[in-house]
Amino acid sequence: MFAFDVSRRPRRPSLTPMVDVVFLLLVFFMLAARFGPQAGLELVAASAGDEAWTGPPRLVEIDAAGVRLNGVEMDMAEAIERLRVLTQRPGDPILLRPAAPADTQDLVDALEALGRAGFSGVMLVE
Repeated sequence: MFAFDVSRRPRRPSLTPMVDVVFLLLVFFMLAARFGPQAGLELVAASAGDEAWTGPPRLVEIDAAGVRLNGVEMDMAEAIERLRVLTQRPGDPILLRPAAPADTQDLVDALEALGRAGFSGVMLVE
């Protein structure tokens, strides 16, 4: 006779808030995670009085235009060959000085090139 209770379709819970939370967590963990090893340069700090200077001067200046070894402009490969003549052993000190227009990448490239060439006594000066 009387139908006081109208039958309704059962409501399903909305999954939209849960999907939003899952995507937020996914973005958070993607931004916070480290993908692969972090590359870096190993620099060893040394004081000025550790070792006496021996041999000829070896000043490598880095700027945006290129490389200068003891004031003579040349490319990095030629500078490395001349440094092999100027050094007696791989640990001999080589002074590396960035010039004003040089950026950090130029300095890092020079440090990596000298390290690959086997020079271990590279000192960064101002």
